[in-house]
Amino acid sequence: MSPTPKESSAYYSYADYLTWPEDERWELIDGVPYNMTPAPTPKHQEILGELFRLLANWLKGNRCRAYMAPFDVRLAGAEMPDSRIDNVVQPDISVVCDPEKIDNRGCLGAPDMIIEILSPSTFKKDMGVKLSLYESSGVKEYWVVYPLDETIMVFILENGQYGKPAVYSVPDEIPVKLFLDLTIPLESVFR
Repeated sequence: MSPTPKESSAYYSYADYLTWPEDERWELIDGVPYNMTPAPTPKHQEILGELFRLLANWLKGNRCRAYMAPFDVRLAGAEMPDSRIDNVVQPDISVVCDPEKIDNRGCLGAPDMIIEILSPSTFKKDMGVKLSLYESSGVKEYWVVYPLDETIMVFILENGQYGKPAVYSVPDEIPVKLFLDLTIPLESVFR
């Protein structure tokens, strides 16, 4: 049974998460459950689809793979039991370059790149607790997409910390730091 708002102050693990109804979307951050509803807007889905298409097409034949939500990312070590994993997120897009991190339940360990598309209901979480979680977990590149402003903030992990983000808007093209010859044209993303 999934947690109710009243119970959301309790501590949960990935073992608990696995017992919740499959038709509900949740994330766990430090054992705290976050409900992933309401459903994304059409604009969110259009941006997600285009970013995913650009990344997935470029990655064909590459060791790295792009995954789109819903896709569980368990931010924990490979040997950690489900009952001790307390960080499970569903980023809009995850890029994973180590095939050993992929299993039938998603990704176990930090993706190399994560993209989150903001909505008014996720802004605080994506720019606060998730930013800190992705930094401490070792996500090398974190993109935060602002659909209303049509801008993207890019955080790059250097020496274990995210520095000041670079901010891009139309007509910019964003260089993907993980892949030296890949750029993402924002006119295509926000058209």
